[in-house]
Amino acid sequence: MKRRRLAAALAIGLPIGLVLAAGAAVRASEAAIPGVRDARQARTDYQLKCQGCHRPDASGDNHSNPPMRGVVARFLSVPGGRAFIGRVPGVATVDLPDDRLANLVNWTLYRFDAAHVPADFKPYTAAEIGRLRRNPLRLERAAMRARLVADFAKTGSN
Repeated sequence: MKRRRLAAALAIGLPIGLVLAAGAAVRASEAAIPGVRDARQARTDYQLKCQGCHRPDASGDNHSNPPMRGVVARFLSVPGGRAFIGRVPGVATVDLPDDRLANLVNWTLYRFDAAHVPADFKPYTAAEIGRLRRNPLRLERAAMRARLVADFAKTGSN
């Protein structure tokens, strides 16, 4: 696949140095996301496991599948919010191993709400995700989310 893309780029006249530099820049920017060891895998996991409900742009539907775009990292700034992210049904019950799920959650925070990721954010680890998802939220999810969102104003994370 990579060779086909390189051949196509060269066929349209792009200098090989430019093509290689662009590929390196993508890999460098992906590697720079804290807690994300494989951004391509995270993006694929999002597409396969999350975007069906939360939509490709993470806009959700403001009802049963809340938006994540511009919101999800705000939970990190309120008491109980970090645990909430790891316990929501879509995270806690997804059929991914803990390490890939931690990769996906960290990627999602930066991809859809980088502006609200706290400066002192410590990325989720596989062990933390494993612990949190053992106690998934069910019926209480909506009420807990509403309480946490109300707390955004108290912490200045609006």
